Amino acid sequence: MVKKLMTVLLLTTALTLNLSAEPFAEGRLTDATLRLDYIFSGAYHDCDIAVAGIHKLDGWAGRRLNMKELAVQGDGQLTMTDAATGDTLYRMSFCTLFQEWLGTEEAHRTRKSFENVFLLPMPAAPVNVNVRLLDSRNRVSAEFSHPVDPADILIDPVDVSGKPECRLLHGDGNSRDRIDVVIMAEGYDRNDTGKFYSDAETAVRNLMSHEPFKSMQDRFNIIAAATVSEYSGVSVPRAGIWRNTALSSHFDTFYSDRYLTTGKQFRMHDLLAGIPYESIIILANADTYGGGGIYNLYTLASTGHPSFGPVVVHEFGHSFAGLADEYAYDGTAPADQTTDVEPWQQNITTKVDFASKWQDLYEQGTAGLVEGAAYQPKGYWRACEDCRMRTNAAPEFCPVCRRAVENMIRYLTEAL
Repeated sequence: MVKKLMTVLLLTTALTLNLSAEPFAEGRLTDATLRLDYIFSGAYHDCDIAVAGIHKLDGWAGRRLNMKELAVQGDGQLTMTDAATGDTLYRMSFCTLFQEWLGTEEAHRTRKSFENVFLLPMPAAPVNVNVRLLDSRNRVSAEFSHPVDPADILIDPVDVSGKPECRLLHGDGNSRDRIDVVIMAEGYDRNDTGKFYSDAETAVRNLMSHEPFKSMQDRFNIIAAATVSEYSGVSVPRAGIWRNTALSSHFDTFYSDRYLTTGKQFRMHDLLAGIPYESIIILANADTYGGGGIYNLYTLASTGHPSFGPVVVHEFGHSFAGLADEYAYDGTAPADQTTDVEPWQQNITTKVDFASKWQDLYEQGTAGLVEGAAYQPKGYWRACEDCRMRTNAAPEFCPVCRRAVENMIRYLTEAL
């Protein structure tokens, strides 16, 4: 498994794989968090990146190993380098709601801006931070670099006095050795706190009933944060329903009925200040079917619908492991479909570079090639007829998705 993982990781430097090579062990990263707020804005083929704020917090809940590697390519990448030597200190990949919007028809006729927040380990000395966004053909669509000096007096310490009531639902709370997941309440008023904790426990039970989370559950901490909204429920624009909630989440994102998201990232991270976390699950107090999951951003799921259990696991597959949707829509594929480029998501392929995906499992008879994935009926393949990333009726992740999730867990917790 480790050998297979090393072929998946996008290694960008020849690194001696032991603790002494890691920036934390060298003292170049400290036990504190650098929070960088950005605005990504623009329109189709015209994107811009700008700094909106630089903040600091005590403690670091993210990974402490494999700091110079990416687990998967993502739709964007952030790299922090030492200003004096140019050495890479930390890298991460991500996806954004902004880049999803760029693929809509609306992006061809107007301009919009989106909030984005990234958490980095605080450097001990001045660094340079580079952020780049990639398009569907893996070309750089926007790039921005800027310095950060940890001694800068204008780096804003985040106020943690408003930290919400929290409850540890899983794990021992030791952030140094585990993956820290926080579950936030959205659309739960002060009388709904008990319901929120019950819904959060349901989410944990569903996650930990799926492999490989089940067999690797000792690598996770999960905390429930009872953030309070003024009103119960969330906004459903198509029904004319708008609610004043903690994160202003709403259905009908990009005019898709079941797509539930929030654009209030600055507020989201403000509310979580003082809580150790690296992955975020948001539970929406709503009966409407839907949710959303964006890699290294958040999972959002509606708790009142009967499909809540499988949906929260599916969406966490997106946000935690960068898995793609495996279902397809009827009809003709769009003219700009990029079937001549291998997608970075590990559970779909165009067969341009199948060897980088699950060709080994295919040759062993463990996984197959089934056409129809990534919303397209043709030109994209998945590994099995059904999977948690395809339907709510599927009882588990397919072998390819299980391996991708396990690889991510190992990347975050083991020296590779």
